[in-house]
Amino acid sequence: MLQPVRPSTILPAQRTAFTVVTSDGQSLIGEVAAPISDYSGAILCLHPLPTAGGMMDSHVYKKAANRLPAISGVEVIRFNSRGTTSDAGTSTGVFDNGNAERFDVEAMMNYCLDTLKLENLWVVGWSFGTDLALRHAKDPRVKGLILLSPPLRTSDVSDLQFWAADGRPVIALVPEFDDYLQPPQAIERFKPLTQIQIIPVEGAKHLWVGEPSVYRVLSEITKVIAPERLPLPTDI
Repeated sequence: MLQPVRPSTILPAQRTAFTVVTSDGQSLIGEVAAPISDYSGAILCLHPLPTAGGMMDSHVYKKAANRLPAISGVEVIRFNSRGTTSDAGTSTGVFDNGNAERFDVEAMMNYCLDTLKLENLWVVGWSFGTDLALRHAKDPRVKGLILLSPPLRTSDVSDLQFWAADGRPVIALVPEFDDYLQPPQAIERFKPLTQIQIIPVEGAKHLWVGEPSVYRVLSEITKVIAPERLPLPTDI
């Protein structure tokens, strides 16, 4: 008998803890949640601001890891950036407002592409993580960026211009009631990134609280990576 998907739902996947060492010597802890079959692609998750509680277990990412491998064949790689703690442990180093975190992002992209040898890898940033993605996830092997609640707090116009010249897809989900950058302002601020697709999300807030908001985010990720797997089930 089918049961509704709930916030606590955990579906089958191959889950593996890992540690990655950055080029400046910090140890990052994380987890891979891989589909048991029918692989379609992968996301590297860059979490929200750690000084405000952001971590690899921030709820959208934890639910992505709990659901997407089974329902859309998407492999989910989560990790704690330097100085960040979750139930899985603490990554070494000290928070640097997105600057030294460049080494974290680069180490994780290399882990995904060189060690795990993932194909169709996308980088997903949420809040602080969107600035990390725009600034540091420029490895040409990455297929593109998916941005959740981008505040454009530390990204420069030059970062937007890089992606515009590069031409890879950048998709931004912007909540109607975001605390930092709502859709009209996002459209204006992102103008230098000419190919960006801005998706206003009615009724949503910066933290994507509530199952309808989570379902929308996971559906938009799947639409990019494995559109044939839509619509996502609401009962399992």
